[in-house]
Amino acid sequence: MLASAIISGIGLGSMYGLIALGFHITYVVSSTVNFAQGSAMMLGAVLGYTFGIRYGWPMPIAVLTALACCALVGLVIERLLVRPFVARGSNAWLMATVAAGIVLDNIVLFTFSKEPRGFPSVLASQPIRIFGAGVYPLQLIIPLVGIGCALALHLLLRHTRRGKTLLAVVQNPDAARLMGINVNRTIAVSFMASTALAGLAGILIAPLFSVSSEMGTLFGIKAFAVAILGGMGSAWGVVIAGLVYGLIEALVTSFLGSVYTQIVVFSVVILALALMPNGLFGRAAINKV
Repeated sequence: MLASAIISGIGLGSMYGLIALGFHITYVVSSTVNFAQGSAMMLGAVLGYTFGIRYGWPMPIAVLTALACCALVGLVIERLLVRPFVARGSNAWLMATVAAGIVLDNIVLFTFSKEPRGFPSVLASQPIRIFGAGVYPLQLIIPLVGIGCALALHLLLRHTRRGKTLLAVVQNPDAARLMGINVNRTIAVSFMASTALAGLAGILIAPLFSVSSEMGTLFGIKAFAVAILGGMGSAWGVVIAGLVYGLIEALVTSFLGSVYTQIVVFSVVILALALMPNGLFGRAAINKV
């Protein structure tokens, strides 16, 4: 039971980390976040099911199309629901992105229906034995994807021209504009990447859960808790926090029961933030005068 809980927790935590990476990207680039991340995760799973299962498209094409649609949603959210409010110095984008998630959930509810659907795995459908525990291959793939995305983001920011552009926007948007960097486009790209990561998490986790219009709400809340816990400014921090969160959740569920899962896990989050207000790997903001 312990081995099964650990493997399950690592897979689940990696999925939380993927969604939390989306929060991290938009926060470090624009100091805003997209609270429709959970809905973007749901949309990725629903579109992946629609294209790949209902329409019978080849799964790689179905996945790429679903991710492109999720990225487009992120672009629309940034352009219509975030940028206008930020330009006026208003924090109303907070409620606007929450409302966008609710609208998206209900659109999918009416078009996809409320009935949960099973998403067959493209990998082996039978579990394999690892340390005496039955493990689906997808549970091993998800952590690799999560860690791979964090590594790719780290390399992008440190060793590519596009990454240096993002860092310039983070450090000083006005100076970046003077250097000829299109700040608005850079922020838009960050929102597109954010929702694409959430959509990828939804597609990866869909075979292990039922696909429905309501699946993203709780996942989005947990992923935001993970982003805060890891430190919003640290890519590795949110991934590691996701793994820790997933492990605690899986262990509590296995040994205490699902009734206690949310009570224990969120209590641990509150305690951790009380001891480390900036998260596990976050840094306190420096006020310049």
